[in-house]
Amino acid sequence: QVQLLESGGGSVSAGESVRLSCRATMGSANGYCMGWFRQGQGKERDAVAALYTGTGYTFYTDSAKGRFTISRDNAPSSQFLQMNTLKPEDSGMYYCAARRGGCPQIAWTRSDGMDYWGQGTQVTVSS
Repeated sequence: QVQLLESGGGSVSAGESVRLSCRATMGSANGYCMGWFRQGQGKERDAVAALYTGTGYTFYTDSAKGRFTISRDNAPSSQFLQMNTLKPEDSGMYYCAARRGGCPQIAWTRSDGMDYWGQGTQVTVSS
């Protein structure tokens, strides 16, 4: 059983930074695709970034490239999303997600491609 718990959300002004954390409880963290998704109010849940624990390879959507960095720490098993130069359109509930196996694009970019979800943490960026 995999459990994910996010933290680190909050309210910031445009241009500021936020670091999200996701504590993962799982038997072995190897061989998982770990991702972050964002859901704005009244919108679909969209992928932001992902990381494959087997290799450390990272993946980003176009809106996240250059501003966001996904990373992980093995002990304890945690992943992070460093978000810089935030914009109002970055606002939303951020969810940590995971799936067993690799990070094919068809999986990490879709909410139905992930198997496990956290409860979410809210990020609000004001202009």
